[in-house]
Amino acid sequence: MSALDKLQNGVRQTYFGWWIVAGGIGLQILGAGLVMQAYGTYVAVWKEEFGWTATVFALAFALQRGFMALLSPVQGRLLQRFGPRLVIRAGLVVLAIGFVMLSRFETQAGFYLAFLVMALGVALSGFLSLTVTVVNWFERRRSSALALMQIGISVGGLLVPIVAWLLTDFGWRFTALLSAGLVLALGLPLSAVMRGSPEELGVPMEGVGAPAAREGADRGDRDSIISRDFRTREALRTRAFWLITAGHATAVTLVAAVTVHIVIHLNEGLGYSIQTAATIIALMTGVTMLGQLLGGFLGDRFSKRVVAALAMLGHAVALLSVAFASNLAMVLFFAVLHGLCWGVRGPIMQALRADYFGRASFATIMGISFSFVMIGQMLGPLLAGILADATGGYRLAFMLLALLVGSSSLFFVFAVPPRKPERPRD
Repeated sequence: MSALDKLQNGVRQTYFGWWIVAGGIGLQILGAGLVMQAYGTYVAVWKEEFGWTATVFALAFALQRGFMALLSPVQGRLLQRFGPRLVIRAGLVVLAIGFVMLSRFETQAGFYLAFLVMALGVALSGFLSLTVTVVNWFERRRSSALALMQIGISVGGLLVPIVAWLLTDFGWRFTALLSAGLVLALGLPLSAVMRGSPEELGVPMEGVGAPAAREGADRGDRDSIISRDFRTREALRTRAFWLITAGHATAVTLVAAVTVHIVIHLNEGLGYSIQTAATIIALMTGVTMLGQLLGGFLGDRFSKRVVAALAMLGHAVALLSVAFASNLAMVLFFAVLHGLCWGVRGPIMQALRADYFGRASFATIMGISFSFVMIGQMLGPLLAGILADATGGYRLAFMLLALLVGSSSLFFVFAVPPRKPERPRD
């Protein structure tokens, strides 16, 4: 057999779920590199050009996340009814339109409107849609699959220095318009691979019939967690649903605040250039990628609750380091520790929900939970922006966020597996 034949045979034998993961990586690279991770770099340029306050930019981010919070439960139902491919493709088209609008705004009202359109596109084509899809294809190696898919966020972060170069050399309007073209040219082909479940292709789900990786800390409950198909109302009545949601929401409160404000803090507060700040962000997201691989490994083998709680504490320590940074070593310590904890924690959040509640209603359950998580993403940047404008710096804001996230590690400590729902026999 020739080398080409062996390659083709290997491609045919590869479980299709891994192709979905690969497509998710590509879509996450686009979303993170052009929107989420790049936002802080845009903000630094806009702040200099328009003279708007940090609160103005934080409010735009907050409005975007608030809109996504309202959309998430509806999006969960759309995913269950129409499947991920149609939802993701619609989102990519809307995101491209939002980028075109962003390239043309002149006023704060136009700026906010463009961001709301982009919010709709990012939501439909991004994290929630991709997470639901991957969860439906994997059982035994779910944490690893989610971790690999989320590597796209980290790789996207590595593109931030390129975005910063485009912004400084060609202008933000050109950069936004170029981003619209990239979303369509690269995103639409990537979305073609998306399928809602293995049943659509008549293949078995990964891990079915194999010893599954389950919640490691509660050994006595492990056999009762797998294939736990809660209905939506049943999941909402459990303490675990709300504890996981609260923990996830407080974690992204910190992450969103860092995403929006860290470049301004490094530039104006600590005196680093925008290009240097972008390089530090690239380092942080590169470490995040390693953390995601580690998180997938740990999540498939150890207690997800304990891993998540430790990551929350690490977030707090990292943010305190950059809040009081007096030299580059402290900034680099922040970038490495925050990136590592972000990466480790990320895939754990979704895998823990899927372990506890199963996949039958996962899209709707995740959508409702995500709506509350988005409130954290909305409030974090807004709180940091208001405090920064009031105090002239980010130290107080980062201290308060560190305290909040560190204490919220207890949410995961107490998020024990729920009892299997009792239903009358048919």
